[in-house]
Amino acid sequence: MTAAQFLETDLPNRLKAKPELGKDINAIIHFNITGEGGGTWTVDLTKDSDWVAKGIDGESKMTITVSSDDFVKIIEKKLNAQMAAMQGKLKFKPMDMGLAMKLAKLLA
Repeated sequence: MTAAQFLETDLPNRLKAKPELGKDINAIIHFNITGEGGGTWTVDLTKDSDWVAKGIDGESKMTITVSSDDFVKIIEKKLNAQMAAMQGKLKFKPMDMGLAMKLAKLLA
């Protein structure tokens, strides 16, 4: 799996299956995935569909920066997101612990 596959395919499928996860977050989040296979994505959880767009679109409540390799490891549960954040591999700007915890439910 790649970061793009997760964000563009798996994440929308999860939101279709459990729309309450997106409604609970109700925010725009930018993903800045660095390294090979990286890029930028906007995840707009204020909408009822078409949540993910490539590139930066709109003003986000939080920007998440992580390398492509580490993002995939987090998604595949090979790297704990809290440990990655403590090690500086996973960065949130601004840091909103409540939003990060809600987002963790969606990505789990």
